[in-house]
Amino acid sequence: MLRIMRTKYISALVGAFALGACTYDFPVQDPPTTGQADFTKLVAVGNSLTAGFMDGALYTAGQNSSYPAIIARQAAILGGGTFTQPAVNSTNGCFNAAGGCTQGRLVLRNPLSPAPTPTAGDNGAALARYTGPAINNWGVPGVTLQTALIPQTGGPASPANPAFNPYYARIGSNPGTSTLIGDAAASLANGGSFFTFWLGNNDVLGYATGGAANPAILTSQADFQTRFNAALNAMLNAKSDAEGAVANIPNVTSIPFFSTVPFNPVPVTSTAQRDQLNAGYAAYNGGLDQAVAAGLLSAAERDRRRISFAVGANRVVILDETLTALPGPFASLPLMRQATAEDRIVLPAASFIGTLVGGNPAAVNGVTVPLGDQWVLLPSEQTEIQNAINGFNNTIKAAVDAQAARLVLVDMNKALADVRAGLVSINGSSFTASITPPFGAFSLDGVHPNQRGQAFIANQFIQAINAKWGAKIPLCNPNDFVGNAFPTP
Repeated sequence: MLRIMRTKYISALVGAFALGACTYDFPVQDPPTTGQADFTKLVAVGNSLTAGFMDGALYTAGQNSSYPAIIARQAAILGGGTFTQPAVNSTNGCFNAAGGCTQGRLVLRNPLSPAPTPTAGDNGAALARYTGPAINNWGVPGVTLQTALIPQTGGPASPANPAFNPYYARIGSNPGTSTLIGDAAASLANGGSFFTFWLGNNDVLGYATGGAANPAILTSQADFQTRFNAALNAMLNAKSDAEGAVANIPNVTSIPFFSTVPFNPVPVTSTAQRDQLNAGYAAYNGGLDQAVAAGLLSAAERDRRRISFAVGANRVVILDETLTALPGPFASLPLMRQATAEDRIVLPAASFIGTLVGGNPAAVNGVTVPLGDQWVLLPSEQTEIQNAINGFNNTIKAAVDAQAARLVLVDMNKALADVRAGLVSINGSSFTASITPPFGAFSLDGVHPNQRGQAFIANQFIQAINAKWGAKIPLCNPNDFVGNAFPTP
């Protein structure tokens, strides 16, 4: 029996665990001043990033450290008003909404594996209808620009309504009739003075995290432009003297969802195991040779598609629909190859690679059975996604430039790219685009920032606001916020 073990990450995690504690430096800050900014009432609209969603769930600690909540606390020094969030009052939140919320936020259990595991869920408490005071934070996990603008997002919940979002249904003013943008605009109209706006990420993120397997969920450039402008203009028109900060869309490769699992996570521990695997691919490799001899395949593509294992760390086997489909007697040759450093393996693959198909010890996912499209972003798909993001960000910049007197652009694309490039430290402490404790800036779902990462984001907004309106809102210290916890028993 082949026993494939996922141990690629031992050295990375153990190395991180051995590092010392964060250092804290508190630079002298200028006396705070309001400048030309008014934070009497701050209103935030966005998606999961705005809501404080992290570790795969919306839970109390994450909400309390959402970037708009942090901005509001810092602005309170300048006399800013209260900032109310739709509290879920849940320690673990809901990880599996479709499964009844029996599972909650992710935690690290095993220091030898990067695959987080869920905690016990709250059985739907985090999705219960919010009945508290009027809210300022209109961040809704999973919302796209389209679903932010249509009433179906509030329900009813049915197979015929794919737009239904339980996170909006719990806070919407009139679920099934109201819209997220309408509610946020009404909140701003009711005494609002400043707003943050960060929507559009999910118009590309879902496509990317699904391995670019479902083109139908990637928003077109024309639709993005129409919907983004409609949503932003609704906020601007709600209060003619309100000002706002608008964030753009980061490159998906800046998040650890696409960088945690390496392209070569398959350990082969003996020559016998190596020989067994290579014997299993002998017919496939031979077919490639025959296709070259028949003039149907280039030698370069044959070499790219050839599969070979050696003792040590090996490249995972993947499907690649961009490979040449061969005719005639070669049509049965699968479009598969071993991954390269240019491929991006999605984070959930960490707990999938090496599992058996139907309990068959000869059918090992990623080894003898190639990973499907949903598990990998191919280079061509990465280019497609980057082109989409570039276009979306051009639309965002143009919209902000058109209202330059009232809006400022927060370049989160550059900020998170700098983190990914290792160019950011926090008062002498490391700040990495990873989920690895203690210095990783992302929560364990690999997509959303953790509390420390949210504080970093809040500072990006504050710096842009300060520069635009001559304010001196004090920056927070991200080192005062917790990162990911070490593995728990």
